[in-house]
Amino acid sequence: MALLDPDCVRRLLESADPDVALVFVRGECLVLPLDEIDERHRKLVVVRRADLPEAQGDEPVTEERVEALTRCLENTVRDLGA
Repeated sequence: MALLDPDCVRRLLESADPDVALVFVRGECLVLPLDEIDERHRKLVVVRRADLPEAQGDEPVTEERVEALTRCLENTVRDLGA
């Protein structure tokens, strides 16, 4: 069963704002600006865009990159207890 929606991961990679994060809240994947994530939800941050090597540089966001990163991040979400 997939936990993360590849479209959510794509939004994270394509965001023009480097200060966004992928957050997993109540079974839903969200991409939110860091300044909108309150203290209670900070522990639900899976990854910040700025921490992803995949989000750096000028490489196009391909389906292959999105799928590979989605699989990797799903493992992270499972490790966090989802």
